[in-house]
Amino acid sequence: MGQLDPATNRAGALAQLEARSWDLVVIGGGISGAGVAQQAARQGWTVLLIEQRDFAWGTSSRSSKLVHGGLRYLKEGDVKTTWHSVRERERLLREAPELIAPQSFLFANCAGRKPGRWLFQLGLVIYDLMARQRSQRWADLATTRTLVPGLAPPGLRGALLFQDAKTDDARLVWRVLSEARRDGATVLNYLTALELQLDAGRVSGLSVQDVTNGRQYRLRAKAVVNASGAWADRLRGAVGGKPMLRPLRGSHLVVPFWRLPVAQAVSLMHPRDGRPVFLYPWEGATLIGTTDLDHQQELDLEASITPAEVAYLLEAVNDQFPAILLKVLDISACYAGVRPVVDDGTGSASKAARDHVVLDESGLVTLAGGKLTTFRLMAQDALALAAKHVGKPFVRDNGALFSPVGELNPRWSPAQRHRLAARYGYRAGELCAGATDAQLQTIPGTDTLWLELVLAVRYEAVLHLDDLLLRRTRLGILLPRGGLDHLARIRTDCEPYLDWDAAQWEAEVRRYRALIAAHYQTP
Repeated sequence: MGQLDPATNRAGALAQLEARSWDLVVIGGGISGAGVAQQAARQGWTVLLIEQRDFAWGTSSRSSKLVHGGLRYLKEGDVKTTWHSVRERERLLREAPELIAPQSFLFANCAGRKPGRWLFQLGLVIYDLMARQRSQRWADLATTRTLVPGLAPPGLRGALLFQDAKTDDARLVWRVLSEARRDGATVLNYLTALELQLDAGRVSGLSVQDVTNGRQYRLRAKAVVNASGAWADRLRGAVGGKPMLRPLRGSHLVVPFWRLPVAQAVSLMHPRDGRPVFLYPWEGATLIGTTDLDHQQELDLEASITPAEVAYLLEAVNDQFPAILLKVLDISACYAGVRPVVDDGTGSASKAARDHVVLDESGLVTLAGGKLTTFRLMAQDALALAAKHVGKPFVRDNGALFSPVGELNPRWSPAQRHRLAARYGYRAGELCAGATDAQLQTIPGTDTLWLELVLAVRYEAVLHLDDLLLRRTRLGILLPRGGLDHLARIRTDCEPYLDWDAAQWEAEVRRYRALIAAHYQTP
């Protein structure tokens, strides 16, 4: 297998775009598109995946980072979504334990607050039955205060404990893309779909454009899967599809762990409107989320948190931890993503259904909605529809998603081996073999290794500085000022592997500074 898209491989892949006849072109480089490409390549189909920005640029790097079963959907009566999510969560925990980590949650039970202990506990019993486990239990007041020091919402009587899981969402996308590439798929970022080509009313290909230089290509394809998330309705117009998506914005805060030290995730209902909010330890920081609002802004503009959302999330935290008095100045970063939720006519954004939808419209198969956790099932549903256009069978594959990681250098610490396995999967041994002691040190204030930056620019299709600092690594949201204080070392380590002269490096830094200030800092 070739390297995962350094510049030379990108040029070679672009040169072959028009020469090949593709069984399937996948539009969208988030978790949904990555899952489709991986599942299709495993069937032996010729697969091309294209992404108009960077891989995981949209929702798949801006999620809540939770691989969860959708406990809250039980409340809405959406048992099917919860069932699928719980089963897929358990699969991911088994297959990629280094990347998908169990996370214990605590829900404070308070006098006079809904949903109340017994109703919530009933939901947890059903949740556990779906997972065929027993994780939920009751913690009395003393135990609750021991588990989460400082937790003191009004009327606290104890807490319910249960299990879910968490991940690095952007790295999960990369692991799936790596598997797709191993099975023969071609994956390209910064390649945008311009127009579908129709033959006798059916999709026969599409025209695409290289964002980096404006060059256009005409591709032949037996089927196209539209996994472009919040942008999905745009392509559907060419085949007569009517808009079906309701873009919802979810925003998050990141604060230093020392300012809000929680080993235990805390789940709560917001005191103002009863919406679920959570906070939990993630990558050496504490993550707080999320909001759920109709997103009215232009989709091509990067989403940003609003002052009202900041205040809303701080209000929820300070209700649970009144002595901490978290303030705006404590926030080291924030981010916002747009969820491509299928519009079911529900008035409340929070109650809109989260199940996925697949549509076949003249050979354009659109995959929309769904959850990070259920990407495998979503991909298989889309490919079952695409198969008749491709003319090849599609057999639902219940095999493992990820190839075995293999042995890593025994001289490395368990923490180092675990982290490298999580990020690079079966390629970890190959990519990390020459790592120096200095590269295996963590970047101050994070769990990130310096090595991760070098591997990203060498092997992971980094075309811009924000690709490196916001998605290949997460320094842009883990460190104050987006990690700019480490820029000198980053340049020293990475510049030898980037085809950037001094002027382009400075241009990238200006671009990144503006991006962080506008979209990843408090407004």
